[in-house]
Amino acid sequence: RLLGLRRRMASGDRPLDWGAAEALAFGTLVADGYPFRMTGQDVCRGTFSHRHAVLYDHRDGRPYCPLDTLAGPSTLVEIANSPLSEAGVLGFEYGYSLDSPEGLVVWEAQFGDFVNAAQVIIDQFIASAEDKWDRLSDLVMLLPHGFEGQGPEHSSARLERFLALAADDNVQIVQPSTPGQLFHLLRRQILRKWKKPLFVMTPKSLLRHKACVSSLEDCANGRFLNVIPDHDMDPARTKKVLLCSGKVYFDLLETRDRLQRDDVAIVRIEEYYPVPLPELEAALADYADETPVVWVQDEPANMGAARFLVFEFGNRIVDRFPFSYVSRPASASPATGSKKSHELEQELLHAEAFGE
Repeated sequence: RLLGLRRRMASGDRPLDWGAAEALAFGTLVADGYPFRMTGQDVCRGTFSHRHAVLYDHRDGRPYCPLDTLAGPSTLVEIANSPLSEAGVLGFEYGYSLDSPEGLVVWEAQFGDFVNAAQVIIDQFIASAEDKWDRLSDLVMLLPHGFEGQGPEHSSARLERFLALAADDNVQIVQPSTPGQLFHLLRRQILRKWKKPLFVMTPKSLLRHKACVSSLEDCANGRFLNVIPDHDMDPARTKKVLLCSGKVYFDLLETRDRLQRDDVAIVRIEEYYPVPLPELEAALADYADETPVVWVQDEPANMGAARFLVFEFGNRIVDRFPFSYVSRPASASPATGSKKSHELEQELLHAEAFGE
């Protein structure tokens, strides 16, 4: 079924979903001769069955990797499931990236919180090695992230930890909201000249969300956008601007449509760090001075990007707009384990975001 859908996407009969855009990014890089290596607990299939980068013959169990058919005789392609020893595996992949600067080296956590057991590698090496030892790495870490009522351990990739480590342009911290954005982000990691580790907050439900799609045109002629403006709202009518990132954007969009609020704009921050201040200023340029700008996040107040952005902007953003945030209350745990509680929290969150 998945391959049939991909065939329709390739012919333009169906928009690209997340898995297809990811496969196109990997495939175009391999076809251009760049080495590619990816490991993680379930990367061959993809934890949420969106990837299927390795297929298995049901008769004899032989593996088949479609990316191999694009690789030249000397182009290395390795995709392998790894054990639940995150510190050891991530440490190995970090070391591999140091000795393979010309290739794309990816580690994916099965759920974003699986990175907890590898935090020592991030603190000691990935985030600080350039400053301490002049060692450059372009390692990519894909961390599934999103509050969807699945409980505390499968909601948060602990975005706040990575933001706390960000300084002196040492890392890139990104939460792309469309398949096209992911396509350009992965290719950018290899094609541009400088090397920095890349942390990507990747989605779960958005992998198959009807609105989270892109076109072949987006991939062929687009580029990665650090900030995505809201072109659907009239700035002259806008009374409030909501800033957000990731899955919560699509939730807010549905709420705005349901409430028929044509006076609220929704602007997406796709790259948290380096802070995209020029792009953000451009996205807000047409709104009237003193229009409230509100950061909206699913995470509790002591998690996510809220405190990081307040530290960056204070109570005013680009010296023109009052700035505040909306979130769940501060909590010791990332998320509730109750589906009903989760839905109630979402309802209250959106009510506050769209309130006067």
